[in-house]
Amino acid sequence: MRLYDTEEKKERFILVGVDTGRFEISMEKSLDELEELLETDGGEAVGRVIQNLQTPSSRTYVGSGKVEEIRQILEDTGADGIICDDELSPAQLKNLTDELGVKVIDRTLLILDIFTKRATTREGQMQIELAQLNYRLTRLTGLGKELSRQGAAVGTHTRGAGETKLEMDRRHIRERIDMLKGQLKEVAERRGMERSQRKKGHLPIIALVGYTNAGKSTIFNRVTGAGVLEEDQLFATLDTTVRRKDLPSGRSVLFTDTVGFIHKLPHQLIDAFRATLEEACEADILLHVVDSSDPKAVMQMKVTYDTLVELKAADKPIITILNKKDLMGEDTQILAPSYHAEEVLRISALEEDGIRKVLESIDRLLDQWDQEMLLLIPYQNAGLCEKVHQDAVILSEEYTEQGIRIRARIKEPLLGKVKKFQVKE
Repeated sequence: MRLYDTEEKKERFILVGVDTGRFEISMEKSLDELEELLETDGGEAVGRVIQNLQTPSSRTYVGSGKVEEIRQILEDTGADGIICDDELSPAQLKNLTDELGVKVIDRTLLILDIFTKRATTREGQMQIELAQLNYRLTRLTGLGKELSRQGAAVGTHTRGAGETKLEMDRRHIRERIDMLKGQLKEVAERRGMERSQRKKGHLPIIALVGYTNAGKSTIFNRVTGAGVLEEDQLFATLDTTVRRKDLPSGRSVLFTDTVGFIHKLPHQLIDAFRATLEEACEADILLHVVDSSDPKAVMQMKVTYDTLVELKAADKPIITILNKKDLMGEDTQILAPSYHAEEVLRISALEEDGIRKVLESIDRLLDQWDQEMLLLIPYQNAGLCEKVHQDAVILSEEYTEQGIRIRARIKEPLLGKVKKFQVKE
């Protein structure tokens, strides 16, 4: 027996949110984003229900009166189910399903379903399956009928853990979780070795971070020519890509793209993608990309910064890029905290001038880390010249009777090795 129907169709949902006043974003905007997520996943919103409560009902998320209101809207619209804007407890899921008799989905499952479709690498697919299994572990026992109704988040697309048999018991799930954790640990170790190799080359690592659909992949492609998927959708790409690029100064750096952040990002995804998100933790400079045309831009900046704090990456030098200025009026400004940015750039990733500004800004920041030196390296130490060529920016080079005279910008790791060969003008 398959857990999901096989008929492809566009399912219709009622969006349900509880406004506790804990978030800076309004509930209407949060549901706007939930609707975007639903559309990204192939569904359609046909109604909204919002309730103001200090805390969601532990039994049914919303109060009994709102449950009745939702039931009436379901009858009036013929919707296939509801999507709640928070993660539901097993009890809330069971009770809502019993009360309404339709598919009940929460924000976490919806995002997991989108991630399932977007992950293309084996690592990404394993990370998503692990997150799905952890989500479902507490929801399978005793919830057979409810989960059968719940099914995939939207439509019939969920793969991986979503295709497991309903009768799979907790022991089998745990065994699968342990196996995936072991495989991902090996992947993380290999990724760590790759990062170590990159560090040995002393190439600065520049990581693009930001809210989903802010334009990170567009900037990454314009800078590196990598050809990463670009779509005007949430979570268009999940898998990390690394590319080398020469800056205007001539120095080489490595650019790495990362998964986008989002309001109420499920903790299962932060845990599952921790190895991938370590790319941001290990970077030398973060490019914080912001969709400046989005009315929620200020909130999105805060969500990104808070996530960086959680990842212990917020102390990195940050260049904030206010992207998509072509979609804004010339006089429109974002008045928001800079979040410790070294520089704030207002650009369009579609314009060459914007990309040039980004590269020049990185150069300026790296200039603060480099020291220009004039070296005279004796021929018996000529092997050091190879290291200088590899790890420094050569400005001039001349062979003299005393040795090789090199003017270069030397990065911190190399300074100690060449200091004794420094000469005055």
